[in-house]
Amino acid sequence: MNGTWMIYGANGYTGELIARTAVEQGLKPILGGRNKEKIHALARELGLESRLFSLNESANVQEGLAGVDLVLHCAGPFSQTSAPMIEACIKAGVHYLDITGEIGVFEHAHAPAQSNRAQEAGVVICSGVGFDVVPTDCIALKLKELLPNATHLSLGFDSDSGISPGTFKTMLQGLSSGSAERKNGIITEFPLGTKHRFIDFGKGSRSAMAIPWGDVSTAFYTTGIPNINTWIPMPTYKIVGARSMKWLKPILAKPMLQKALRTWVDKSITGPDEEARKNSPAYIWGEATTATGEKRTVRIQTANVYSLTVYGALAITTRLLETDLPGGSYTPATLFGSELIEQLPGSGTFQIE
Repeated sequence: MNGTWMIYGANGYTGELIARTAVEQGLKPILGGRNKEKIHALARELGLESRLFSLNESANVQEGLAGVDLVLHCAGPFSQTSAPMIEACIKAGVHYLDITGEIGVFEHAHAPAQSNRAQEAGVVICSGVGFDVVPTDCIALKLKELLPNATHLSLGFDSDSGISPGTFKTMLQGLSSGSAERKNGIITEFPLGTKHRFIDFGKGSRSAMAIPWGDVSTAFYTTGIPNINTWIPMPTYKIVGARSMKWLKPILAKPMLQKALRTWVDKSITGPDEEARKNSPAYIWGEATTATGEKRTVRIQTANVYSLTVYGALAITTRLLETDLPGGSYTPATLFGSELIEQLPGSGTFQIE
């Protein structure tokens, strides 16, 4: 592999998993972040270079990125950290990847203000190189290939994978908002729990609820399909309970409560261990339809969501450093094709109906 790359936020749950697996694969990333004690300790253990810098001062970030060809950004909350890192990468001529699943971050990454400047600088910007949204993005592109005139796209997943501290914090932040879908090309919000259906994700038909998953943003840039919604399995009683969240939104949005909840997460949530990750695969599903009612369905089984994030992030990192691509904003599937997901460890092959 050619090029020097950095994992920024390597002290987090997923960042550390990626760093350890990278070393197992013979890779030598630089470990970057803000937590001096944790970053230095992990770097010493793995025999890697480390750099400490925050994203608050542009000059510090530019210094931290000196000599780096690519940043794999793993430091959340991405709604706060992604924009300054993208800006620094464009200025420094450094490729940018991250593992977010947040719609707002994807929209920022694909906005002309970023995409056009990245193209001019020869910088690749690709948000969502982990479970959010590699498998669903690949299914989206596969469905577009199978049904080029599709007008509606539904995507979803089923997994009992446990949860990391960073993901839990993002979920808590999202409790103060609703759900979202794309209608006629425009992202539209609606109350959580108000849209439901039955879906066979790969283990039989189950009740499911529409959620604001990242593909509401990214699948549009991958496929051009104007109507997109995203789903997870959810028992009916929980869907009913989710509807009541709209009454709690003003309370859940209060900064003091959000801060208290994040503190609780830091003390209480550790993320799934290796055994849990090995025994909890994910089941990914997608469905495309045309204006005349023609329909195609695609499913695939993959590794655990956190393991897949590690595999996906490292695969895209190494391929990007070995490939000369034009600058601009990409999704995982527009970078390396719908077959990318089938090539990752733990993945099966597409099952097409």
